Amino acid sequence: MNDYQQQPSALQKLTGTIELTAGQAAVIKQTYVLFGVSIFCALVGGYIGATTPVLVHFFSSGVGWIVAMVLLNAVPYIAMAARNNPVLGVTALVADGFVSGIAMSPLLWAASMVDQKLILMALAVAACVFLGVTGYVMISGHSFSAPRGLMSGLFFAAVAIMLLNNFLHVGALGVLVCLCSGALGVCILVYSTSSVLRSPDGASPIPGALSLFAGMFNVFVAALNILLSIFGGRSRN
Repeated sequence: MNDYQQQPSALQKLTGTIELTAGQAAVIKQTYVLFGVSIFCALVGGYIGATTPVLVHFFSSGVGWIVAMVLLNAVPYIAMAARNNPVLGVTALVADGFVSGIAMSPLLWAASMVDQKLILMALAVAACVFLGVTGYVMISGHSFSAPRGLMSGLFFAAVAIMLLNNFLHVGALGVLVCLCSGALGVCILVYSTSSVLRSPDGASPIPGALSLFAGMFNVFVAALNILLSIFGGRSRN
C-alpha cells in the first residue's frame, strides 16, 4: 500500500522504475488489454460517424458539440463508478471508446475530404505508439522501467512512421508532425502507466484503461488537426 501512496514528480514518473507485485503485473496487463478494446471501439465509432452524413451534420452543430461534451464526460464517470463491477465497467469502457469515435465524426469527415492519407497517418501514429508501449508492458515481467518503456515506444514509433511514409508520402513536414505527436504519445502513455501503478485504484484495470485511452485520444485528435491544418491549407492554395 505504501507504493500506491507515493506521489513522485512528473520527471520521476518518466525516469523511474517500479517493482511490481504479482497482482500489479496482472492488472497492468489487463489495463492495456482494455485500453486496446477502447481503441478498437473508437475506430468502429469513428468509421460509422464519418460515413454517416446525419451524424457529421449533428456533431458539427452547437447542440451536437454540447451533446458530445456531455457524453465524453458522463460515460467515463459511469465507467469509474462501476470499476468494481467487471460487466458494467467494461460495458461503459466500450461505450466510452465508441462514443469518442462518433464524436470525432466532423473532424474525420473534414480530413477525408482533404486526403484520406491524413487519417491513415494519424492512425498510424496512434497505432505505433500503442504497439510499442504495449509490447514493452506485456514483456516487462515484475518491474516497469519508464526509460525502457520510453525507448521501446519511441524506437518502434520512429521506425514505423518512417517506413509508412514510403507508402503514404506525407513529406518531411508531415513526418516531423507525426514523429513529434508519436513522441508526445509515448510520454503520455508511460507517464500514465507510472501513475496507474501508483494509484489507489490499482486493483481495477478500468480506471487505468480510461486514463490511457483519454491520452491517446487527445494525441490522435491533435495529430490529425495539425496534419489537416498543413495539408488542408495547401489544398486550398
